[in-house]
Amino acid sequence: MEATGSFFQVPPSLGNQFDDDRVVRGYLERVTPPELRQNWEGELRGLGEASGGRLYRMQLEDRLQEPRLIPYDPWGKRIDQIELTPLWKEAARIAATEGLVATPYEGGLGAWGRVLQFAKVYLFHPSTDVYSCPLAMTDGAARTLLTHGNQGLIDRAVPRLTSRDPERMWTSGQWMTERTGGSDVGISETRAVQDHEGNWRLHGTKWFTSATTSPMALTLARPEGNPEGGRGLALFYVQVSGEDGWRNRILVNRLKDKLGTRKVPTAELTLDGALAQPVVGLTEGVRSITPMLNVTRTWNAVCAISAMRRSLALARSYARRRVAFGAPLSDKPLHLETLAGLQAEYEAGFHLTFFAVELLGRAEHQEATETELLCLRLLTPVVKATTGKQVVSVVSEAIECFGGAGYVEDTGLPLLLRDAQVLPIWEGTTNVLSLDALRALGKGGEGLIAFREEALRRTRAAAGTEAEELARRGVEGLERAGAWLQRAREGDPRALEAGARGFLLTVGRSMALCLLAQQAAWSLQRGDRRPLLAGRRFLAHGLDRLGSQPLEEAAALALDERAEVASPA
Repeated sequence: MEATGSFFQVPPSLGNQFDDDRVVRGYLERVTPPELRQNWEGELRGLGEASGGRLYRMQLEDRLQEPRLIPYDPWGKRIDQIELTPLWKEAARIAATEGLVATPYEGGLGAWGRVLQFAKVYLFHPSTDVYSCPLAMTDGAARTLLTHGNQGLIDRAVPRLTSRDPERMWTSGQWMTERTGGSDVGISETRAVQDHEGNWRLHGTKWFTSATTSPMALTLARPEGNPEGGRGLALFYVQVSGEDGWRNRILVNRLKDKLGTRKVPTAELTLDGALAQPVVGLTEGVRSITPMLNVTRTWNAVCAISAMRRSLALARSYARRRVAFGAPLSDKPLHLETLAGLQAEYEAGFHLTFFAVELLGRAEHQEATETELLCLRLLTPVVKATTGKQVVSVVSEAIECFGGAGYVEDTGLPLLLRDAQVLPIWEGTTNVLSLDALRALGKGGEGLIAFREEALRRTRAAAGTEAEELARRGVEGLERAGAWLQRAREGDPRALEAGARGFLLTVGRSMALCLLAQQAAWSLQRGDRRPLLAGRRFLAHGLDRLGSQPLEEAAALALDERAEVASPA
Protein backbone atom coordinates (compact mmCIF):
# COMPACT_ATOMS: atom_id res chain seq x y z
CA MET A 1 0.00 0.00 0.00
CA GLU A 2 1.28 3.46 -0.92
CA ALA A 3 1.98 5.92 1.86
CA THR A 4 -0.50 8.76 2.31
CA GLY A 5 0.47 11.71 0.20
CA SER A 6 2.50 9.71 -2.35
CA PHE A 7 2.88 11.48 -5.66
CA PHE A 8 1.48 10.07 -8.88
CA GLN A 9 1.96 11.92 -12.13
CA VAL A 10 -1.25 12.73 -13.97
CA PRO A 11 -0.85 11.31 -17.49
CA PRO A 12 -1.44 13.34 -20.65
CA SER A 13 -4.92 13.25 -22.15
CA LEU A 14 -6.53 13.98 -25.50
CA GLY A 15 -9.66 15.91 -26.33
CA ASN A 16 -11.62 15.94 -29.57
CA GLN A 17 -8.86 15.72 -32.14
CA PHE A 18 -10.76 17.81 -34.67
CA ASP A 19 -11.99 20.56 -32.36
CA ASP A 20 -8.56 20.84 -30.70
CA ASP A 21 -6.67 21.08 -33.99
CA ARG A 22 -6.33 24.67 -35.13
CA VAL A 23 -4.19 23.70 -38.11
CA VAL A 24 -6.58 21.34 -39.89
CA ARG A 25 -9.62 23.51 -39.13
CA GLY A 26 -7.90 26.67 -40.39
CA TYR A 27 -6.72 24.94 -43.54
CA LEU A 28 -10.18 23.57 -44.34
CA GLU A 29 -11.79 26.94 -43.72
CA ARG A 30 -9.35 28.58 -46.11
CA VAL A 31 -9.49 26.14 -49.02
CA THR A 32 -12.88 24.40 -49.08
CA PRO A 33 -16.25 25.74 -50.26
CA PRO A 34 -18.37 26.69 -47.20
CA GLU A 35 -21.30 24.45 -48.12
CA LEU A 36 -19.04 21.40 -48.38
CA ARG A 37 -17.20 22.19 -45.18
CA GLN A 38 -20.45 22.55 -43.25
CA ASN A 39 -21.53 19.12 -44.47
CA TRP A 40 -18.19 17.60 -43.46
CA GLU A 41 -17.75 19.08 -40.02
CA GLY A 42 -20.10 16.68 -38.28
CA GLU A 43 -18.25 13.68 -39.71
CA LEU A 44 -14.85 15.13 -38.85
CA ARG A 45 -15.93 16.09 -35.35
CA GLY A 46 -17.29 12.60 -34.71
CA LEU A 47 -14.08 10.98 -35.90
CA GLY A 48 -12.05 13.47 -33.87
CA GLU A 49 -14.02 12.52 -30.74
CA ALA A 50 -13.39 8.81 -31.31
CA SER A 51 -9.72 9.36 -32.09
CA GLY A 52 -9.06 11.29 -28.88
CA GLY A 53 -11.40 9.19 -26.76
CA ARG A 54 -12.69 5.66 -27.29
CA LEU A 55 -10.13 4.58 -29.89
CA TYR A 56 -7.20 6.08 -28.00
CA ARG A 57 -8.25 4.29 -24.80
CA MET A 58 -8.71 1.05 -26.72
CA GLN A 59 -5.25 1.48 -28.25
CA LEU A 60 -3.66 1.73 -24.80
CA GLU A 61 -5.61 -1.28 -23.54
CA ASP A 62 -4.74 -3.26 -26.68
CA ARG A 63 -1.04 -2.41 -26.41
CA LEU A 64 0.30 -5.94 -25.85
CA GLN A 65 -1.89 -7.62 -28.47
CA GLU A 66 -0.24 -8.57 -31.77
CA PRO A 67 -1.36 -10.59 -34.80
CA ARG A 68 -0.77 -14.33 -34.52
CA LEU A 69 -0.15 -16.88 -37.26
CA ILE A 70 -1.91 -20.24 -36.91
CA PRO A 71 -0.35 -22.40 -39.64
CA TYR A 72 -2.37 -25.60 -39.00
CA ASP A 73 -5.76 -26.53 -37.64
CA PRO A 74 -6.00 -29.07 -34.78
CA TRP A 75 -6.06 -31.96 -37.28
CA GLY A 76 -2.95 -30.94 -39.17
CA LYS A 77 -4.54 -29.22 -42.15
CA ARG A 78 -2.55 -26.20 -43.43
CA ILE A 79 -4.74 -23.13 -42.91
CA ASP A 80 -2.28 -20.21 -42.47
CA GLN A 81 -4.85 -18.25 -40.49
CA ILE A 82 -3.80 -14.89 -39.05
CA GLU A 83 -5.63 -13.67 -35.96
CA LEU A 84 -5.91 -9.88 -35.77
CA THR A 85 -6.06 -7.65 -32.73
CA PRO A 86 -9.34 -6.23 -31.36
CA LEU A 87 -8.42 -2.67 -32.30
CA TRP A 88 -7.62 -3.69 -35.87
CA LYS A 89 -11.02 -5.32 -36.21
CA GLU A 90 -12.71 -2.19 -34.91
CA ALA A 91 -10.56 0.01 -37.18
CA ALA A 92 -11.66 -2.06 -40.19
CA ARG A 93 -15.31 -1.42 -39.37
CA ILE A 94 -14.80 2.32 -38.88
CA ALA A 95 -12.66 2.65 -42.02
CA ALA A 96 -15.43 1.15 -44.12
CA THR A 97 -18.34 3.11 -42.64
CA GLU A 98 -16.41 6.40 -42.69
CA GLY A 99 -15.46 5.84 -46.33
CA LEU A 100 -11.71 6.23 -45.75
CA VAL A 101 -11.12 4.61 -49.13
CA ALA A 102 -14.54 5.11 -50.70
CA THR A 103 -14.84 8.90 -50.41
CA PRO A 104 -12.77 10.01 -53.44
CA TYR A 105 -14.44 7.39 -55.64
CA GLU A 106 -18.00 8.46 -54.86
CA GLY A 107 -19.85 11.08 -56.85
CA GLY A 108 -20.66 14.59 -55.76
CA LEU A 109 -17.41 15.83 -54.25
CA GLY A 110 -15.16 15.86 -57.30
CA ALA A 111 -11.59 16.82 -56.54
CA TRP A 112 -12.60 17.80 -52.98
CA GLY A 113 -13.14 14.12 -52.22
CA ARG A 114 -9.41 13.70 -51.68
CA VAL A 115 -9.30 16.59 -49.19
CA LEU A 116 -12.18 15.15 -47.13
CA GLN A 117 -10.76 11.64 -47.32
CA PHE A 118 -7.32 12.62 -46.10
CA ALA A 119 -8.68 14.94 -43.41
CA LYS A 120 -10.40 11.84 -42.04
CA VAL A 121 -7.28 9.70 -42.43
CA TYR A 122 -5.30 12.37 -40.58
CA LEU A 123 -7.68 12.06 -37.60
CA PHE A 124 -8.00 8.26 -37.81
CA HIS A 125 -4.39 7.13 -38.22
CA PRO A 126 -2.69 7.74 -34.84
CA SER A 127 -5.31 5.91 -32.74
CA THR A 128 -5.68 2.79 -34.91
CA ASP A 129 -2.28 1.06 -34.82
CA VAL A 130 -1.41 1.76 -38.48
CA TYR A 131 -4.58 0.31 -39.98
CA SER A 132 -3.85 3.08 -42.49
CA CYS A 133 -1.36 0.65 -44.08
CA PRO A 134 -3.90 -1.71 -45.71
CA LEU A 135 -6.15 1.26 -46.47
CA ALA A 136 -3.36 2.98 -48.39
CA MET A 137 -2.73 -0.12 -50.48
CA THR A 138 -6.45 -0.59 -51.04
CA ASP A 139 -6.78 2.96 -52.33
CA GLY A 140 -3.69 2.44 -54.50
CA ALA A 141 -5.08 -0.80 -55.90
CA ALA A 142 -8.44 0.77 -56.77
CA ARG A 143 -6.75 3.68 -58.54
CA THR A 144 -4.39 1.34 -60.41
CA LEU A 145 -7.17 -0.92 -61.67
CA LEU A 146 -9.24 2.07 -62.78
CA THR A 147 -6.27 3.70 -64.51
CA HIS A 148 -5.41 0.59 -66.51
CA GLY A 149 -9.02 -0.06 -67.53
CA ASN A 150 -9.16 -3.86 -67.14
CA GLN A 151 -12.94 -3.96 -66.97
CA GLY A 152 -13.19 -7.53 -65.71
CA LEU A 153 -10.97 -6.79 -62.73
CA ILE A 154 -12.61 -3.41 -62.19
CA ASP A 155 -16.04 -5.04 -61.99
CA ARG A 156 -14.78 -7.76 -59.68
CA ALA A 157 -12.65 -5.77 -57.25
CA VAL A 158 -13.29 -2.01 -57.28
CA PRO A 159 -16.84 -2.12 -55.83
CA ARG A 160 -15.40 -4.18 -52.98
CA LEU A 161 -12.36 -1.99 -52.44
CA THR A 162 -14.49 1.15 -52.31
CA SER A 163 -17.44 -0.23 -50.32
CA ARG A 164 -18.75 1.36 -47.10
CA ASP A 165 -20.18 -1.95 -45.92
CA PRO A 166 -17.77 -3.56 -43.41
CA GLU A 167 -19.01 -7.02 -44.39
CA ARG A 168 -18.43 -6.37 -48.07
CA MET A 169 -15.33 -4.18 -48.17
CA TRP A 170 -12.02 -5.69 -49.25
CA THR A 171 -8.58 -4.42 -48.49
CA SER A 172 -5.72 -5.11 -50.88
CA GLY A 173 -2.15 -6.18 -50.37
CA GLN A 174 0.84 -4.89 -52.32
CA TRP A 175 3.43 -7.64 -52.80
CA MET A 176 6.57 -6.18 -54.35
CA THR A 177 9.50 -6.78 -51.99
CA GLU A 178 11.56 -9.92 -52.46
CA ARG A 179 14.79 -11.27 -50.99
CA THR A 180 16.63 -9.54 -53.82
CA GLY A 181 15.61 -6.15 -52.42
CA GLY A 182 12.74 -3.75 -52.07
CA SER A 183 13.58 -0.70 -54.13
CA ASP A 184 15.14 -2.47 -57.13
CA VAL A 185 12.04 -4.43 -58.03
CA GLY A 186 13.42 -5.00 -61.52
CA ILE A 187 15.43 -7.95 -60.22
CA SER A 188 12.33 -9.79 -59.01
CA GLU A 189 12.69 -13.57 -59.02
CA THR A 190 8.96 -14.39 -59.03
CA ARG A 191 8.01 -16.28 -62.20
CA ALA A 192 4.67 -16.30 -64.01
CA VAL A 193 3.96 -19.53 -65.88
CA GLN A 194 0.93 -20.48 -67.98
CA ASP A 195 -0.55 -23.89 -67.23
CA HIS A 196 -2.09 -26.23 -69.81
CA GLU A 197 -5.43 -24.42 -69.46
CA GLY A 198 -3.88 -21.03 -70.17
CA ASN A 199 -4.10 -19.79 -66.58
CA TRP A 200 -1.21 -17.77 -65.15
CA ARG A 201 0.42 -19.21 -62.04
CA LEU A 202 3.01 -17.48 -59.89
CA HIS A 203 6.04 -19.11 -58.31
CA GLY A 204 8.38 -17.32 -55.92
CA THR A 205 8.86 -15.81 -52.48
CA LYS A 206 7.65 -12.40 -51.40
CA TRP A 207 9.87 -11.40 -48.50
CA PHE A 208 7.75 -8.55 -47.10
CA THR A 209 4.01 -8.39 -47.68
CA SER A 210 1.99 -6.00 -45.52
CA ALA A 211 -1.64 -6.61 -44.61
CA THR A 212 -1.42 -10.25 -45.56
CA THR A 213 -5.00 -10.82 -44.42
CA SER A 214 -6.36 -8.87 -47.40
CA PRO A 215 -8.53 -10.90 -49.80
CA MET A 216 -6.55 -9.69 -52.85
CA ALA A 217 -3.21 -8.21 -53.81
CA LEU A 218 -1.37 -6.65 -56.71
CA THR A 219 2.08 -8.05 -57.34
CA LEU A 220 4.91 -8.22 -59.87
CA ALA A 221 6.16 -11.34 -61.63
CA ARG A 222 8.19 -12.14 -64.74
CA PRO A 223 6.32 -14.09 -67.42
CA GLU A 224 8.32 -16.98 -68.86
CA GLY A 225 10.59 -15.86 -71.67
CA ASN A 226 10.56 -12.17 -70.73
CA PRO A 227 13.85 -10.28 -70.46
CA GLU A 228 15.47 -9.28 -67.19
CA GLY A 229 14.79 -5.86 -65.64
CA GLY A 230 11.68 -3.88 -64.86
CA ARG A 231 10.37 -3.96 -68.42
CA GLY A 232 10.27 -7.74 -68.34
CA LEU A 233 7.96 -7.79 -65.33
CA ALA A 234 4.17 -7.71 -65.45
CA LEU A 235 1.61 -6.52 -62.93
CA PHE A 236 -0.72 -9.28 -61.70
CA TYR A 237 -3.94 -9.42 -59.71
CA VAL A 238 -4.02 -12.21 -57.13
CA GLN A 239 -7.12 -13.22 -55.21
CA VAL A 240 -6.03 -14.76 -51.92
CA SER A 241 -9.24 -16.50 -50.97
CA GLY A 242 -12.93 -16.76 -51.77
CA GLU A 243 -16.11 -16.52 -49.71
CA ASP A 244 -16.74 -20.25 -50.31
CA GLY A 245 -13.56 -21.16 -48.43
CA TRP A 246 -11.39 -21.48 -51.55
CA ARG A 247 -7.75 -20.58 -50.92
CA ASN A 248 -5.15 -19.80 -53.52
CA ARG A 249 -1.82 -21.61 -53.46
CA ILE A 250 -0.11 -19.17 -51.12
CA LEU A 251 1.85 -20.25 -48.04
CA VAL A 252 2.49 -17.91 -45.11
CA ASN A 253 6.04 -18.76 -44.02
CA ARG A 254 6.15 -16.44 -41.01
CA LEU A 255 5.06 -13.08 -39.66
CA LYS A 256 7.79 -10.46 -39.61
CA ASP A 257 9.24 -9.40 -36.25
CA LYS A 258 9.52 -5.64 -36.82
CA LEU A 259 10.77 -2.60 -34.94
CA GLY A 260 7.38 -0.90 -35.22
CA THR A 261 4.00 -1.27 -36.95
CA ARG A 262 3.76 -4.48 -34.97
CA LYS A 263 -0.04 -4.64 -35.29
CA VAL A 264 0.29 -4.81 -39.09
CA PRO A 265 0.32 -8.51 -40.10
CA THR A 266 3.36 -8.34 -42.32
CA ALA A 267 4.39 -11.75 -43.64
CA GLU A 268 6.81 -13.66 -45.81
CA LEU A 269 4.92 -15.62 -48.46
CA THR A 270 5.65 -18.44 -50.87
CA LEU A 271 3.64 -18.36 -54.08
CA ASP A 272 3.36 -22.05 -54.96
CA GLY A 273 1.58 -21.85 -58.29
CA ALA A 274 -0.87 -19.20 -57.15
CA LEU A 275 -3.53 -18.32 -59.74
CA ALA A 276 -3.16 -14.76 -61.03
CA GLN A 277 -4.41 -12.47 -63.79
CA PRO A 278 -2.42 -9.84 -65.68
CA VAL A 279 -3.71 -6.34 -64.97
CA VAL A 280 -2.36 -4.68 -68.10
CA GLY A 281 -0.23 -6.51 -70.64
CA LEU A 282 2.71 -8.82 -69.95
CA THR A 283 5.52 -6.26 -69.76
CA GLU A 284 6.35 -2.86 -68.19
CA GLY A 285 5.27 -3.99 -64.75
CA VAL A 286 7.32 -1.40 -62.86
CA ARG A 287 5.78 1.42 -64.88
CA SER A 288 2.34 -0.11 -64.31
CA ILE A 289 2.55 0.35 -60.54
CA THR A 290 3.07 4.13 -60.80
CA PRO A 291 -0.60 5.00 -60.10
CA MET A 292 -0.38 2.95 -56.92
CA LEU A 293 2.79 4.67 -55.71
CA ASN A 294 1.34 8.14 -56.30
CA VAL A 295 -1.52 7.28 -53.96
CA THR A 296 0.37 5.30 -51.31
CA ARG A 297 3.12 7.92 -51.02
CA THR A 298 0.46 10.54 -50.35
CA TRP A 299 -1.00 8.32 -47.62
CA ASN A 300 2.49 8.00 -46.17
CA ALA A 301 2.85 11.79 -45.93
CA VAL A 302 -0.60 12.20 -44.35
CA CYS A 303 0.26 9.56 -41.74
CA ALA A 304 3.55 11.37 -41.04
CA ILE A 305 1.89 14.69 -40.27
CA SER A 306 -0.78 12.87 -38.28
CA ALA A 307 1.87 11.20 -36.11
CA MET A 308 3.62 14.53 -35.57
CA ARG A 309 0.35 16.10 -34.50
CA ARG A 310 -0.42 13.26 -32.05
CA SER A 311 2.99 13.42 -30.37
CA LEU A 312 2.64 17.19 -29.98
CA ALA A 313 -0.90 16.94 -28.59
CA LEU A 314 0.30 14.56 -25.89
CA ALA A 315 3.45 16.57 -25.16
CA ARG A 316 1.41 19.77 -24.87
CA SER A 317 -1.02 18.14 -22.44
CA TYR A 318 1.85 16.78 -20.37
CA ALA A 319 3.58 20.16 -20.27
CA ARG A 320 0.54 21.62 -18.52
CA ARG A 321 0.34 18.75 -16.02
CA ARG A 322 3.98 18.06 -15.19
CA VAL A 323 5.49 20.21 -12.44
CA ALA A 324 9.28 20.39 -12.20
CA PHE A 325 11.42 22.73 -10.16
CA GLY A 326 8.39 24.48 -8.76
CA ALA A 327 6.39 25.18 -11.90
CA PRO A 328 4.59 23.40 -14.77
CA LEU A 329 6.73 22.66 -17.82
CA SER A 330 4.37 24.95 -19.71
CA ASP A 331 5.90 27.85 -17.75
CA LYS A 332 9.49 26.93 -18.57
CA PRO A 333 10.99 29.04 -21.39
CA LEU A 334 13.30 26.28 -22.65
CA HIS A 335 10.48 23.73 -22.79
CA LEU A 336 8.26 26.20 -24.62
CA GLU A 337 11.08 26.85 -27.10
CA THR A 338 11.37 23.13 -27.76
CA LEU A 339 7.64 22.62 -28.34
CA ALA A 340 7.43 25.73 -30.54
CA GLY A 341 10.13 24.39 -32.84
CA LEU A 342 8.34 21.05 -33.19
CA GLN A 343 5.04 22.79 -33.91
CA ALA A 344 6.70 24.80 -36.68
CA GLU A 345 8.03 21.66 -38.41
CA TYR A 346 4.65 19.98 -38.14
CA GLU A 347 2.71 22.95 -39.54
CA ALA A 348 5.06 23.25 -42.51
CA GLY A 349 4.75 19.52 -43.20
CA PHE A 350 0.96 19.73 -42.91
CA HIS A 351 0.57 22.41 -45.58
CA LEU A 352 3.05 20.72 -47.91
CA THR A 353 1.14 17.45 -47.58
CA PHE A 354 -2.32 18.87 -48.20
CA PHE A 355 -0.96 20.76 -51.20
CA ALA A 356 -0.16 17.32 -52.63
CA VAL A 357 -3.62 16.08 -51.63
CA GLU A 358 -5.28 18.97 -53.48
CA LEU A 359 -3.27 18.39 -56.64
CA LEU A 360 -3.90 14.64 -56.55
CA GLY A 361 -7.65 15.25 -56.45
CA ARG A 362 -7.49 17.80 -59.25
CA ALA A 363 -5.38 15.49 -61.42
CA GLU A 364 -7.74 12.54 -60.93
CA HIS A 365 -10.72 14.67 -62.00
CA GLN A 366 -8.94 16.24 -65.00
CA GLU A 367 -9.12 19.68 -63.35
CA ALA A 368 -5.37 20.23 -62.96
CA THR A 369 -3.51 22.68 -65.17
CA GLU A 370 -0.39 21.56 -67.01
CA THR A 371 1.70 23.42 -64.44
CA GLU A 372 -0.07 21.58 -61.61
CA LEU A 373 0.48 18.22 -63.30
CA LEU A 374 4.19 18.92 -63.71
CA CYS A 375 4.30 20.08 -60.12
CA LEU A 376 2.56 16.93 -58.85
CA ARG A 377 5.07 14.60 -60.53
CA LEU A 378 7.87 16.21 -58.57
CA LEU A 379 5.81 16.90 -55.45
CA THR A 380 4.85 13.27 -54.78
CA PRO A 381 8.40 12.03 -53.97
CA VAL A 382 9.28 15.39 -52.39
CA VAL A 383 6.39 15.43 -49.91
CA LYS A 384 6.82 11.79 -48.96
CA ALA A 385 10.55 12.19 -48.32
CA THR A 386 10.32 15.56 -46.57
CA THR A 387 7.62 14.53 -44.11
CA GLY A 388 9.25 11.14 -43.61
CA LYS A 389 12.40 12.83 -42.32
CA GLN A 390 10.42 15.34 -40.27
CA VAL A 391 8.26 12.80 -38.46
CA VAL A 392 11.11 10.79 -36.96
CA SER A 393 12.84 13.92 -35.72
CA VAL A 394 9.69 15.55 -34.35
CA VAL A 395 8.34 12.44 -32.63
CA SER A 396 11.74 11.62 -31.14
CA GLU A 397 12.01 15.10 -29.66
CA ALA A 398 8.42 14.98 -28.42
CA ILE A 399 9.09 11.67 -26.66
CA GLU A 400 12.06 13.32 -24.96
CA CYS A 401 9.67 15.95 -23.57
CA PHE A 402 8.29 13.25 -21.26
CA GLY A 403 11.67 12.38 -19.78
CA GLY A 404 11.86 8.79 -18.56
CA ALA A 405 8.12 8.25 -19.00
CA GLY A 406 8.63 8.59 -22.74
CA TYR A 407 10.86 5.53 -22.66
CA VAL A 408 8.47 3.31 -20.72
CA GLU A 409 6.37 1.02 -22.91
CA ASP A 410 3.17 0.92 -20.86
CA THR A 411 2.69 4.68 -21.22
CA GLY A 412 2.06 3.99 -24.91
CA LEU A 413 4.57 6.70 -25.86
CA PRO A 414 7.40 4.59 -27.35
CA LEU A 415 4.87 3.21 -29.84
CA LEU A 416 4.73 6.63 -31.48
CA LEU A 417 8.43 6.60 -32.29
CA ARG A 418 8.61 2.96 -33.35
CA ASP A 419 5.70 3.39 -35.74
CA ALA A 420 7.07 6.68 -37.09
CA GLN A 421 10.35 5.09 -38.16
CA VAL A 422 8.65 3.15 -40.94
CA LEU A 423 7.50 6.30 -42.71
CA PRO A 424 10.88 7.26 -44.25
CA ILE A 425 11.26 3.62 -45.40
CA TRP A 426 7.94 2.39 -46.81
CA GLU A 427 7.09 3.32 -50.40
CA GLY A 428 10.66 4.36 -51.16
CA THR A 429 13.53 5.38 -48.91
CA THR A 430 14.74 8.97 -48.93
CA ASN A 431 17.57 8.14 -51.33
CA VAL A 432 15.27 6.28 -53.73
CA LEU A 433 12.80 9.16 -53.67
CA SER A 434 15.62 11.62 -54.30
CA LEU A 435 16.51 9.82 -57.52
CA ASP A 436 12.80 9.65 -58.44
CA ALA A 437 12.65 13.42 -57.99
CA LEU A 438 15.55 13.94 -60.40
CA ARG A 439 13.70 11.87 -63.01
CA ALA A 440 10.48 13.81 -62.37
CA LEU A 441 12.18 17.11 -63.15
CA GLY A 442 12.17 16.51 -66.90
CA LYS A 443 15.09 17.11 -69.24
CA GLY A 444 14.75 20.87 -69.02
CA GLY A 445 13.90 21.01 -65.33
CA GLU A 446 10.23 21.61 -66.13
CA GLY A 447 9.12 20.16 -62.80
CA LEU A 448 11.10 22.70 -60.79
CA ILE A 449 9.93 25.55 -63.03
CA ALA A 450 6.35 24.46 -62.32
CA PHE A 451 7.16 24.34 -58.60
CA ARG A 452 8.35 27.94 -58.68
CA GLU A 453 5.29 29.08 -60.64
CA GLU A 454 2.96 27.41 -58.13
CA ALA A 455 4.89 28.91 -55.23
CA LEU A 456 4.57 32.39 -56.72
CA ARG A 457 0.87 31.93 -57.44
CA ARG A 458 0.09 30.67 -53.96
CA THR A 459 2.01 33.39 -52.16
CA ARG A 460 0.51 36.40 -53.94
CA ALA A 461 -1.84 36.93 -51.03
CA ALA A 462 1.17 37.41 -48.74
CA ALA A 463 2.26 40.58 -50.57
CA GLY A 464 2.07 43.59 -48.31
CA THR A 465 1.59 41.49 -45.15
CA GLU A 466 3.98 40.30 -42.48
CA ALA A 467 4.05 36.96 -44.30
CA GLU A 468 5.66 38.49 -47.40
CA GLU A 469 9.19 37.84 -46.11
CA LEU A 470 8.40 34.15 -45.60
CA ALA A 471 7.08 33.88 -49.14
CA ARG A 472 10.13 35.63 -50.58
CA ARG A 473 12.55 33.39 -48.70
CA GLY A 474 10.68 30.26 -49.79
CA VAL A 475 10.84 31.23 -53.46
CA GLU A 476 14.52 32.10 -53.07
CA GLY A 477 15.09 28.60 -51.69
CA LEU A 478 13.57 27.10 -54.83
CA GLU A 479 15.73 29.36 -56.97
CA ARG A 480 18.89 28.28 -55.13
CA ALA A 481 17.91 24.67 -55.71
CA GLY A 482 17.41 25.43 -59.42
CA ALA A 483 20.83 27.06 -59.70
CA TRP A 484 22.46 24.08 -57.99
CA LEU A 485 20.63 21.69 -60.34
CA GLN A 486 21.85 23.52 -63.43
CA ARG A 487 25.46 23.48 -62.23
CA ALA A 488 25.25 19.83 -61.26
CA ARG A 489 23.79 18.78 -64.59
CA GLU A 490 26.63 20.49 -66.39
CA GLY A 491 29.26 18.77 -64.25
CA ASP A 492 30.07 15.28 -62.98
CA PRO A 493 26.93 13.04 -63.07
CA ARG A 494 28.13 11.43 -59.85
CA ALA A 495 27.95 14.79 -58.10
CA LEU A 496 24.34 15.21 -59.28
CA GLU A 497 23.41 11.85 -57.76
CA ALA A 498 25.35 12.53 -54.57
CA GLY A 499 23.52 15.82 -54.05
CA ALA A 500 20.06 14.50 -54.92
CA ARG A 501 18.93 14.13 -51.30
CA GLY A 502 19.98 17.67 -50.35
CA PHE A 503 18.26 18.99 -53.48
CA LEU A 504 15.00 17.18 -52.71
CA LEU A 505 14.87 18.33 -49.09
CA THR A 506 15.71 21.91 -50.04
CA VAL A 507 12.88 21.92 -52.57
CA GLY A 508 10.49 20.36 -50.05
CA ARG A 509 11.30 22.75 -47.23
CA SER A 510 11.24 25.79 -49.50
CA MET A 511 7.82 24.92 -50.90
CA ALA A 512 6.56 24.15 -47.40
CA LEU A 513 7.55 27.65 -46.31
CA CYS A 514 5.72 29.20 -49.27
CA LEU A 515 2.56 27.28 -48.37
CA LEU A 516 2.87 28.23 -44.72
CA ALA A 517 3.20 31.86 -45.82
CA GLN A 518 -0.03 31.47 -47.78
CA GLN A 519 -1.83 30.19 -44.69
CA ALA A 520 -0.22 32.88 -42.54
CA ALA A 521 -1.46 35.68 -44.81
CA TRP A 522 -5.01 34.33 -44.63
CA SER A 523 -4.82 33.89 -40.84
CA LEU A 524 -3.44 37.40 -40.28
CA GLN A 525 -6.60 38.81 -41.81
CA ARG A 526 -8.51 36.98 -39.06
CA GLY A 527 -6.29 38.14 -36.25
CA ASP A 528 -4.33 34.90 -35.81
CA ARG A 529 -0.52 35.22 -35.88
CA ARG A 530 0.29 31.60 -35.09
CA PRO A 531 0.94 30.38 -38.66
CA LEU A 532 3.20 33.41 -39.16
CA LEU A 533 5.13 32.52 -36.01
CA ALA A 534 5.40 28.92 -37.18
CA GLY A 535 6.76 30.09 -40.52
CA ARG A 536 9.41 32.23 -38.87
CA ARG A 537 10.62 29.37 -36.71
CA PHE A 538 10.58 26.94 -39.61
CA LEU A 539 12.68 29.39 -41.63
CA ALA A 540 15.09 29.72 -38.71
CA HIS A 541 15.60 25.94 -38.82
CA GLY A 542 16.97 26.38 -42.34
CA LEU A 543 15.76 25.54 -45.83
CA ASP A 544 19.02 24.84 -47.62
CA ARG A 545 20.23 21.24 -47.56
CA LEU A 546 22.32 21.56 -50.71
CA GLY A 547 25.75 19.95 -50.45
CA SER A 548 29.03 20.54 -52.23
CA GLN A 549 31.56 18.31 -50.47
CA PRO A 550 34.04 16.44 -52.70
CA LEU A 551 32.96 12.93 -53.69
CA GLU A 552 36.34 11.50 -52.68
CA GLU A 553 35.82 12.69 -49.12
CA ALA A 554 32.42 11.01 -48.97
CA ALA A 555 33.90 7.70 -50.10
CA ALA A 556 36.71 7.89 -47.56
CA LEU A 557 34.31 8.56 -44.68
CA ALA A 558 31.47 6.29 -45.79
CA LEU A 559 33.69 3.25 -46.27
CA ASP A 560 36.18 4.27 -43.59
CA GLU A 561 39.07 3.88 -46.02
CA ARG A 562 42.33 5.78 -45.89
CA ALA A 563 42.33 8.95 -47.98
CA GLU A 564 45.58 10.31 -49.39
CA VAL A 565 46.64 13.66 -47.98
CA ALA A 566 47.70 16.17 -50.61
CA SER A 567 51.26 17.38 -50.25
CA PRO A 568 51.62 21.03 -49.23
CA ALA A 569 52.61 23.33 -52.06
